[in-house]
Amino acid sequence: MDKGDVLIQIPPGPHLGDKVLEFKDVTKGYNGTDLISDCSFNLPKGAIVGIVGPNGAGKTTMFRMIMGEEKPDAGQIDIGPTVVLSYVDQNRDALKDDNTIYEEISGGLDEIELGGKRLNSRAYVSRFNFRGPQQQKKVGQLSGGERNRVHLAKLLRTGGNLILLDEPTNDLDVNTMRVLEEALANFPACAMVISHDRFFLDRICTHLLIFDGGGEIKWFNGNFQAYEEQELRAGSGDRLEHRRGKYKRLTLR
Repeated sequence: MDKGDVLIQIPPGPHLGDKVLEFKDVTKGYNGTDLISDCSFNLPKGAIVGIVGPNGAGKTTMFRMIMGEEKPDAGQIDIGPTVVLSYVDQNRDALKDDNTIYEEISGGLDEIELGGKRLNSRAYVSRFNFRGPQQQKKVGQLSGGERNRVHLAKLLRTGGNLILLDEPTNDLDVNTMRVLEEALANFPACAMVISHDRFFLDRICTHLLIFDGGGEIKWFNGNFQAYEEQELRAGSGDRLEHRRGKYKRLTLR
């Protein structure tokens, strides 16, 4: 097959009801400074939401609040009763360097459950382009891109219907990025994706959450290209150019 024989399939998890996630006037800050101020949005069923903004603006903090790892200072976060969360964070240090690729992804099990079905573990590991003897390679010997693939494979198998992805394209080669895009486009549930890569967001997103770095967060219906065109029509070109330098990569890696 194409794209370096990488095949990423995201299990859809249980059926997702109409209520997914709602932020109601949520505020969160540290040391007297608000990262998130009076944020309100309602995540539609089936949405793929790109989250953009400068580093340190509060994007990962939002994910931590959704996961219940942190609490808002004010406001309310409502998660639908059918939602099963799956969080793929940036902390690849959580991988155990002494494990083989196969052990790290499968947990040593011959079969894993994927989308309510049993699947041979080695076949699942192969979907992320780790085949044959390579599955016995130690995690500590892997490149950054390989570690990212292991990280994705390990956490995506959990079967959530609301997936939170924090910088999933870091260190990925272009072929694997394209396959991940296809997997998200075919994912029948919801996902929220933090990324600085506007090309990736343009291909996958139905909506955006734009962090301005001062606590304000804007909800936008559409991908980054549509948002950029709206800003330019509104005469916000200078502000957009300033934001580009903070969080938008304009070239493929």
